[in-house]
Amino acid sequence: MSDAAREIENLVYTYAERIDAGDLDGVAALFAHGRICGVENGPPETVFEGTARVRQLYEMATRLYDDGTPKTRHFTTNVRLHVDEDSGTASGGAYYCVTQATPDLPLQIIVTGHYRDTFHRIDGAWWFDTGPCSSIRWATRAII
Repeated sequence: MSDAAREIENLVYTYAERIDAGDLDGVAALFAHGRICGVENGPPETVFEGTARVRQLYEMATRLYDDGTPKTRHFTTNVRLHVDEDSGTASGGAYYCVTQATPDLPLQIIVTGHYRDTFHRIDGAWWFDTGPCSSIRWATRAII
């Protein structure tokens, strides 16, 4: 695996780690040079670009419990990347499965899906360009 691919793969895993920790500022920081498509191929109002807007999206969409976390674990697998070193761009995908246990609900899978992300290199560092655009399969009606 190339150094660039490893850096991008770590970026994907960092997203999961930060959201599970309830670190909404940290999640938003990953998109300082990018955007999240709230609805795949959706209208402009479903695109959240830059740190402040991405933070706003996660404030609206993520329930944090008394311990400051959403009580989730994101499991990301089968990361596939296509890196163009010359242009400083990459695209890729991965599967994910999110589990959650709350004071009222036992440990369970709440959502699975497939990420389709793009990345770009700025001043030698890799960033999300678009992501996490995904197809989602809700497993339960639990609020995350």
